Amino acid sequence: MRLSQVDLNLFIVFDAIYQQRNLTRAAEVLCITQPAVSNALGRLRNTLDDPLFVRTSQGMSPTPMAENIVGRVQEALQLLNTSVTEGEVFRPDQSDKVFRLSMNDMGEAMILPGLLEHLQEVAPGVSIECFNVPRELVERELAAGTLDFALDVPLISGNQVCTKPLIKQRYACVVRKDHPTVGDTLTMDEYLALDHVSVSSRRKGLSYVDLALNRLGRRRKVKTRVQHYQVAPMIVASTDLSLTIPMSMAQKYDMKVLELPFSLPALDWSLYWHTSADQDKANVWMRGLLEELCH
Repeated sequence: MRLSQVDLNLFIVFDAIYQQRNLTRAAEVLCITQPAVSNALGRLRNTLDDPLFVRTSQGMSPTPMAENIVGRVQEALQLLNTSVTEGEVFRPDQSDKVFRLSMNDMGEAMILPGLLEHLQEVAPGVSIECFNVPRELVERELAAGTLDFALDVPLISGNQVCTKPLIKQRYACVVRKDHPTVGDTLTMDEYLALDHVSVSSRRKGLSYVDLALNRLGRRRKVKTRVQHYQVAPMIVASTDLSLTIPMSMAQKYDMKVLELPFSLPALDWSLYWHTSADQDKANVWMRGLLEELCH
């Protein structure tokens, strides 16, 4: 089979079905009718001699062949889209583009307020969507175009992923201003004597802070374990508990901020995007904006 014998529009339908796992929703995304999607899927099935998707109680489930080709199909569609828009000039003040970012709630708290304040001034039509994509799925979603950027520790790799260091920041300990036992400094013994709030999305296991203490042969008292960084300062503000968080977050709250009495590796986050979007004007603009705001 030659590429010239294949209708490349069928792969656009294939990608929509793969992402939506539903023919009706795929039709809505593509702005065509559901029978047109069914017809396109039938033609691609005949072309590739494979069912590609099987109807199940969970929706249209991809076959092994569909799983094998989807990454390359999505990458090719991204490259084609970039080629089509290569000559376009991105005008933030006139754009209604939606940027989709993957980050945890700490990233949202550190980045979104400043980012949205800036967008309100220079790009009021631009929108931001944030969600947390599992690390092992980031490259696939970047390739599919369902994700523009990911903000994470330097553990994401892949031949089609570009990366740039974005945030490097030391940690601090915060307590309420009228804490009964904490002065203006903390010794190690004083730190370990405090009751602590630990933030982790996992049900079990040591946090970043506890791992560092464990390497020193020390252990703190975790009184409360929560999933999100936003709720932790609210707890600390009304109790005698303490919280260890990045310095920029600590300084946002009306609490006592103290240097840690032990060495804790700095928060180290990188920005990730797909190689096919490396020269995309909108992508370049947002990368520059994120870098400027974080620095």
